[in-house]
Amino acid sequence: METIKLDIVSGDYQNGIKEAAHILKKGGIVAIPTETVYGLAASAYSDDAISRVFKAKGRPQDNPLIVHICDMKMLEKVATDIPDEAYALAEKFWPGPLTMVLKKSDSVAQSVSAGLKTVAVRMPEEKAARDIIEKSGLPLAAPSANVSGSPSPTTAEHVISDLDGKIDAVVIGNGCKIGVESTVLSIFDGKASILRPGAVTAEEIEQLLGKVDVDKAVLEEPKSSEKVSSPGMKYKHYAPKTETFLVEGSIQAFVNFVNKKDNALAICFEEESHLISSEKIVYGEMSDKKTLAHNLFSALREADNFKKESIYIHAPDKAGVGLAVYNRLIRAAAFRVIKL
Repeated sequence: METIKLDIVSGDYQNGIKEAAHILKKGGIVAIPTETVYGLAASAYSDDAISRVFKAKGRPQDNPLIVHICDMKMLEKVATDIPDEAYALAEKFWPGPLTMVLKKSDSVAQSVSAGLKTVAVRMPEEKAARDIIEKSGLPLAAPSANVSGSPSPTTAEHVISDLDGKIDAVVIGNGCKIGVESTVLSIFDGKASILRPGAVTAEEIEQLLGKVDVDKAVLEEPKSSEKVSSPGMKYKHYAPKTETFLVEGSIQAFVNFVNKKDNALAICFEEESHLISSEKIVYGEMSDKKTLAHNLFSALREADNFKKESIYIHAPDKAGVGLAVYNRLIRAAAFRVIKL
Protein backbone atom coordinates (compact mmCIF):
# COMPACT_ATOMS: atom_id res chain seq x y z
CA MET A 1 0.00 0.00 0.00
CA GLU A 2 1.23 3.48 -0.82
CA THR A 3 0.60 6.03 1.92
CA ILE A 4 -0.49 9.33 0.34
CA LYS A 5 1.12 12.46 1.83
CA LEU A 6 -1.34 15.36 1.99
CA ASP A 7 0.65 18.54 2.74
CA ILE A 8 -1.71 21.22 4.07
CA VAL A 9 1.12 23.58 5.11
CA SER A 10 3.17 24.14 1.97
CA GLY A 11 0.54 22.54 -0.29
CA ASP A 12 -3.15 23.24 -0.95
CA TYR A 13 -4.99 23.26 2.40
CA GLN A 14 -8.52 22.85 1.06
CA ASN A 15 -7.59 20.07 -1.37
CA GLY A 16 -5.74 18.23 1.38
CA ILE A 17 -8.74 18.43 3.71
CA LYS A 18 -11.08 17.34 0.89
CA GLU A 19 -8.91 14.35 -0.06
CA ALA A 20 -8.54 13.19 3.57
CA ALA A 21 -12.32 13.40 4.03
CA HIS A 22 -12.90 11.49 0.79
CA ILE A 23 -10.63 8.64 1.90
CA LEU A 24 -12.37 8.45 5.28
CA LYS A 25 -15.84 8.36 3.68
CA LYS A 26 -14.70 5.39 1.58
CA GLY A 27 -13.69 3.48 4.75
CA GLY A 28 -10.01 4.40 4.67
CA ILE A 29 -7.71 5.33 7.55
CA VAL A 30 -5.84 8.65 7.68
CA ALA A 31 -3.33 10.08 10.15
CA ILE A 32 -4.43 13.59 11.07
CA PRO A 33 -2.82 16.30 13.22
CA THR A 34 -4.43 17.41 16.45
CA GLU A 35 -3.17 19.79 19.12
CA THR A 36 -2.25 16.82 21.35
CA VAL A 37 -0.66 14.13 19.13
CA TYR A 38 -1.27 12.78 15.63
CA GLY A 39 -4.35 10.54 15.48
CA LEU A 40 -5.03 7.60 13.16
CA ALA A 41 -8.58 8.37 12.10
CA ALA A 42 -11.38 6.16 10.80
CA SER A 43 -15.17 6.38 10.73
CA ALA A 44 -16.56 5.77 14.20
CA TYR A 45 -19.58 4.16 12.52
CA SER A 46 -17.61 1.41 10.72
CA ASP A 47 -16.31 -1.73 12.41
CA ASP A 48 -14.44 -2.56 9.19
CA ALA A 49 -12.58 0.76 9.18
CA ILE A 50 -11.84 0.49 12.90
CA SER A 51 -10.43 -3.02 12.40
CA ARG A 52 -7.93 -1.53 9.92
CA VAL A 53 -6.79 0.94 12.60
CA PHE A 54 -6.20 -1.85 15.12
CA LYS A 55 -4.32 -3.89 12.50
CA ALA A 56 -2.10 -1.01 11.33
CA LYS A 57 -1.13 -0.12 14.91
CA GLY A 58 -0.93 -3.68 16.27
CA ARG A 59 -3.26 -2.43 19.01
CA PRO A 60 -5.00 -4.78 21.50
CA GLN A 61 -8.72 -5.10 20.72
CA ASP A 62 -9.74 -4.42 24.34
CA ASN A 63 -8.20 -0.92 24.32
CA PRO A 64 -11.00 1.61 23.57
CA LEU A 65 -10.64 4.52 21.14
CA ILE A 66 -11.57 8.20 21.41
CA VAL A 67 -14.19 9.60 19.05
CA HIS A 68 -13.43 13.07 17.65
CA ILE A 69 -16.25 15.44 16.71
CA CYS A 70 -16.48 18.90 15.17
CA ASP A 71 -19.57 20.36 16.87
CA MET A 72 -22.15 19.76 19.59
CA LYS A 73 -24.70 18.32 17.14
CA MET A 74 -22.27 15.50 16.47
CA LEU A 75 -21.87 14.89 20.20
CA GLU A 76 -25.56 14.05 20.41
CA LYS A 77 -25.15 11.51 17.58
CA VAL A 78 -22.46 9.51 19.38
CA ALA A 79 -23.53 9.82 23.04
CA THR A 80 -26.82 9.58 24.94
CA ASP A 81 -28.11 10.73 28.34
CA ILE A 82 -25.50 13.47 28.34
CA PRO A 83 -25.31 15.04 31.82
CA ASP A 84 -25.41 18.79 32.48
CA GLU A 85 -21.81 18.62 33.73
CA ALA A 86 -20.67 17.48 30.30
CA TYR A 87 -22.27 20.49 28.61
CA ALA A 88 -20.64 22.79 31.17
CA LEU A 89 -17.24 21.19 30.56
CA ALA A 90 -17.70 21.46 26.80
CA GLU A 91 -18.55 25.14 27.12
CA LYS A 92 -15.32 25.79 29.01
CA PHE A 93 -12.80 23.37 27.47
CA TRP A 94 -13.99 22.56 23.92
CA PRO A 95 -12.53 22.74 21.38
CA GLY A 96 -9.54 21.46 23.33
CA PRO A 97 -7.65 18.57 24.92
CA LEU A 98 -10.44 17.20 27.13
CA THR A 99 -12.11 13.84 26.47
CA MET A 100 -15.32 12.86 28.26
CA VAL A 101 -16.50 9.28 28.78
CA LEU A 102 -20.27 9.18 28.28
CA LYS A 103 -23.01 6.65 27.48
CA LYS A 104 -22.59 5.39 23.93
CA SER A 105 -25.24 5.73 21.24
CA ASP A 106 -26.10 2.70 19.11
CA SER A 107 -24.67 4.40 16.02
CA VAL A 108 -21.08 4.05 17.26
CA ALA A 109 -19.34 0.83 16.23
CA GLN A 110 -18.93 -1.66 19.06
CA SER A 111 -15.20 -2.01 18.33
CA VAL A 112 -14.64 1.69 19.14
CA SER A 113 -15.55 1.11 22.78
CA ALA A 114 -14.08 -2.40 23.07
CA GLY A 115 -17.56 -3.74 23.84
CA LEU A 116 -18.28 -1.24 26.63
CA LYS A 117 -21.53 0.74 26.87
CA THR A 118 -19.56 3.99 27.05
CA VAL A 119 -17.80 6.14 24.50
CA ALA A 120 -14.92 8.59 24.95
CA VAL A 121 -15.49 11.83 23.01
CA ARG A 122 -13.60 15.05 22.40
CA MET A 123 -13.66 18.06 20.08
CA PRO A 124 -10.08 18.85 18.98
CA GLU A 125 -8.77 22.40 19.00
CA GLU A 126 -6.71 21.83 15.84
CA LYS A 127 -8.64 23.45 12.97
CA ALA A 128 -7.47 20.93 10.35
CA ALA A 129 -8.83 18.03 12.42
CA ARG A 130 -12.23 19.70 12.80
CA ASP A 131 -12.31 20.63 9.12
CA ILE A 132 -11.65 17.01 8.12
CA ILE A 133 -14.40 15.79 10.45
CA GLU A 134 -16.84 18.38 9.11
CA LYS A 135 -15.97 17.68 5.46
CA SER A 136 -16.33 13.93 5.92
CA GLY A 137 -19.55 14.26 7.91
CA LEU A 138 -18.26 11.54 10.20
CA PRO A 139 -17.23 11.36 13.84
CA LEU A 140 -13.72 9.94 13.73
CA ALA A 141 -12.30 7.34 16.08
CA ALA A 142 -8.61 8.16 16.34
CA PRO A 143 -5.98 6.62 18.62
CA SER A 144 -2.41 7.89 18.34
CA ALA A 145 -0.93 7.29 14.86
CA ASN A 146 1.98 5.07 15.88
CA VAL A 147 2.85 1.43 16.36
CA SER A 148 1.12 0.38 19.56
CA GLY A 149 3.34 0.76 22.62
CA SER A 150 5.90 3.10 21.03
CA PRO A 151 6.13 6.83 21.82
CA SER A 152 3.17 8.78 20.45
CA PRO A 153 3.78 10.83 17.27
CA THR A 154 3.85 14.62 17.44
CA THR A 155 5.00 15.21 13.84
CA ALA A 156 4.07 13.77 10.45
CA GLU A 157 7.63 12.40 10.25
CA HIS A 158 6.99 10.29 13.37
CA VAL A 159 3.84 8.86 11.74
CA ILE A 160 5.63 8.08 8.48
CA SER A 161 8.46 6.37 10.39
CA ASP A 162 5.97 4.01 12.08
CA LEU A 163 3.15 3.54 9.58
CA ASP A 164 4.29 4.32 6.04
CA GLY A 165 2.80 1.69 3.74
CA LYS A 166 0.28 0.56 6.40
CA ILE A 167 -2.26 3.40 6.16
CA ASP A 168 -4.02 5.21 3.32
CA ALA A 169 -2.77 8.74 3.97
CA VAL A 170 -1.08 11.13 6.38
CA VAL A 171 -1.99 14.81 6.59
CA ILE A 172 1.21 16.83 6.95
CA GLY A 173 0.47 19.70 9.34
CA ASN A 174 2.44 22.00 11.61
CA GLY A 175 3.02 19.51 14.42
CA CYS A 176 1.25 19.17 17.74
CA LYS A 177 1.56 22.11 20.11
CA ILE A 178 0.66 20.26 23.35
CA GLY A 179 2.51 16.99 22.81
CA VAL A 180 0.65 14.60 25.15
CA GLU A 181 -2.77 13.04 24.69
CA SER A 182 -5.95 14.60 26.04
CA THR A 183 -7.22 14.44 29.59
CA VAL A 184 -9.86 11.70 29.86
CA LEU A 185 -12.66 12.37 32.34
CA SER A 186 -15.46 9.97 33.29
CA ILE A 187 -18.73 11.59 34.40
CA PHE A 188 -21.44 9.36 35.84
CA ASP A 189 -24.03 9.86 38.58
CA GLY A 190 -22.58 13.28 39.40
CA LYS A 191 -19.11 11.82 40.03
CA ALA A 192 -16.13 12.97 37.97
CA SER A 193 -12.97 10.89 37.73
CA ILE A 194 -9.79 11.46 35.71
CA LEU A 195 -8.86 8.26 33.89
CA ARG A 196 -5.90 9.76 32.04
CA PRO A 197 -4.30 13.15 32.85
CA GLY A 198 -3.50 15.67 30.12
CA ALA A 199 -3.19 19.39 29.47
CA VAL A 200 -6.56 20.13 31.10
CA THR A 201 -5.60 19.59 34.72
CA ALA A 202 -7.50 18.26 37.71
CA GLU A 203 -7.18 21.69 39.29
CA GLU A 204 -8.88 23.36 36.30
CA ILE A 205 -11.72 20.84 36.24
CA GLU A 206 -12.27 21.22 39.99
CA GLN A 207 -12.81 24.95 39.54
CA LEU A 208 -15.89 24.05 37.50
CA LEU A 209 -17.17 20.82 39.06
CA GLY A 210 -15.78 20.75 42.58
CA LYS A 211 -14.05 17.58 43.81
CA VAL A 212 -12.56 15.40 41.05
CA ASP A 213 -11.12 11.96 41.71
CA VAL A 214 -7.99 10.64 39.99
CA ASP A 215 -8.33 6.96 39.05
CA LYS A 216 -5.76 4.73 40.75
CA ALA A 217 -4.71 3.42 37.30
CA VAL A 218 -3.21 6.83 36.49
CA LEU A 219 -0.21 5.94 38.65
CA GLU A 220 -0.61 2.17 39.10
CA GLU A 221 -0.60 -0.76 36.70
CA PRO A 222 -4.09 -2.27 36.22
CA LYS A 223 -4.52 -6.04 36.30
CA SER A 224 -4.31 -7.71 32.88
CA SER A 225 -7.88 -9.01 33.22
CA GLU A 226 -9.31 -5.60 34.15
CA LYS A 227 -11.52 -3.78 31.63
CA VAL A 228 -10.67 -0.10 31.20
CA SER A 229 -12.77 2.84 29.96
CA SER A 230 -9.95 4.91 28.50
CA PRO A 231 -6.93 4.39 26.29
CA GLY A 232 -3.56 4.71 28.01
CA MET A 233 -4.63 2.98 31.22
CA LYS A 234 -3.81 -0.68 30.81
CA TYR A 235 -0.79 -1.43 28.67
CA LYS A 236 2.85 -0.46 28.51
CA HIS A 237 2.84 2.64 26.33
CA TYR A 238 5.08 5.35 24.93
CA ALA A 239 8.17 3.20 25.36
CA PRO A 240 11.58 3.36 23.67
CA LYS A 241 13.06 0.01 22.64
CA THR A 242 15.90 0.55 25.13
CA GLU A 243 15.29 -0.56 28.73
CA THR A 244 13.93 2.52 30.50
CA PHE A 245 13.67 3.57 34.15
CA LEU A 246 11.90 6.51 35.78
CA VAL A 247 13.91 8.17 38.55
CA GLU A 248 12.46 10.29 41.37
CA GLY A 249 14.67 12.57 43.42
CA SER A 250 16.40 15.92 43.69
CA ILE A 251 18.66 17.35 41.02
CA GLN A 252 21.80 16.47 42.97
CA ALA A 253 20.56 12.95 43.72
CA PHE A 254 19.73 12.33 40.05
CA VAL A 255 23.08 13.72 38.87
CA ASN A 256 25.01 11.55 41.33
CA PHE A 257 22.98 8.50 40.31
CA VAL A 258 23.31 8.77 36.50
CA ASN A 259 26.97 9.80 36.59
CA LYS A 260 27.77 6.40 38.11
CA LYS A 261 26.01 4.48 35.32
CA ASP A 262 27.94 3.02 32.40
CA ASN A 263 26.59 3.01 28.84
CA ALA A 264 23.44 4.87 29.91
CA LEU A 265 21.45 7.82 28.57
CA ALA A 266 19.91 10.47 30.83
CA ILE A 267 16.72 12.32 29.92
CA CYS A 268 16.98 15.29 32.21
CA PHE A 269 16.00 18.85 33.09
CA GLU A 270 17.79 21.94 31.78
CA GLU A 271 18.93 22.94 35.26
CA GLU A 272 21.00 19.77 35.77
CA SER A 273 22.22 19.07 32.26
CA HIS A 274 25.62 20.73 32.72
CA LEU A 275 26.33 18.50 35.73
CA ILE A 276 25.67 15.22 33.92
CA SER A 277 28.75 13.57 32.42
CA SER A 278 26.95 10.87 30.43
CA GLU A 279 25.15 11.44 27.14
CA LYS A 280 21.82 13.15 27.68
CA ILE A 281 18.65 14.62 26.21
CA VAL A 282 17.22 17.75 27.82
CA TYR A 283 13.43 17.84 27.71
CA GLY A 284 12.82 21.18 29.44
CA GLU A 285 13.10 23.13 32.67
CA MET A 286 11.94 21.37 35.82
CA SER A 287 9.20 23.93 36.55
CA ASP A 288 7.98 24.30 32.94
CA LYS A 289 5.59 21.34 32.77
CA LYS A 290 4.03 22.39 29.45
CA THR A 291 7.43 22.33 27.74
CA LEU A 292 8.24 18.97 29.34
CA ALA A 293 4.95 17.63 27.94
CA HIS A 294 5.58 19.12 24.49
CA ASN A 295 9.09 17.63 24.22
CA LEU A 296 8.44 14.31 25.93
CA PHE A 297 7.59 11.99 23.04
CA SER A 298 10.24 13.45 20.73
CA ALA A 299 12.81 12.81 23.48
CA LEU A 300 11.62 9.23 23.94
CA ARG A 301 11.83 8.61 20.18
CA GLU A 302 15.29 10.17 19.95
CA ALA A 303 16.56 8.12 22.90
CA ASP A 304 16.89 4.87 20.95
CA ASN A 305 19.26 6.54 18.49
CA PHE A 306 21.95 6.65 21.21
CA LYS A 307 21.99 2.81 21.34
CA LYS A 308 22.66 2.65 25.07
CA GLU A 309 21.99 -0.24 27.43
CA SER A 310 19.56 1.77 29.52
CA ILE A 311 17.72 5.09 29.80
CA TYR A 312 17.13 6.97 33.06
CA ILE A 313 14.49 9.71 33.01
CA HIS A 314 14.23 12.34 35.74
CA ALA A 315 10.58 12.49 36.78
CA PRO A 316 8.82 15.83 37.31
CA ASP A 317 6.56 16.40 40.29
CA LYS A 318 2.90 15.51 39.78
CA ALA A 319 1.35 18.99 40.11
CA GLY A 320 -0.70 20.35 37.19
CA VAL A 321 0.45 19.09 33.78
CA GLY A 322 3.28 17.31 35.62
CA LEU A 323 0.78 14.52 36.39
CA ALA A 324 0.28 13.93 32.65
CA VAL A 325 4.04 13.81 32.05
CA TYR A 326 4.58 11.44 34.99
CA ASN A 327 1.71 9.22 33.82
CA ARG A 328 3.31 8.79 30.37
CA LEU A 329 6.78 8.24 31.81
CA ILE A 330 5.75 5.57 34.29
CA ARG A 331 4.25 3.60 31.40
CA ALA A 332 7.26 4.20 29.17
CA ALA A 333 9.33 2.69 31.97
CA ALA A 334 6.90 -0.25 32.38
CA PHE A 335 6.29 0.94 35.98
CA ARG A 336 9.96 0.59 36.93
CA VAL A 337 10.54 3.52 39.30
CA ILE A 338 13.76 4.26 41.20
CA LYS A 339 13.28 6.49 44.23
CA LEU A 340 16.46 8.21 45.40
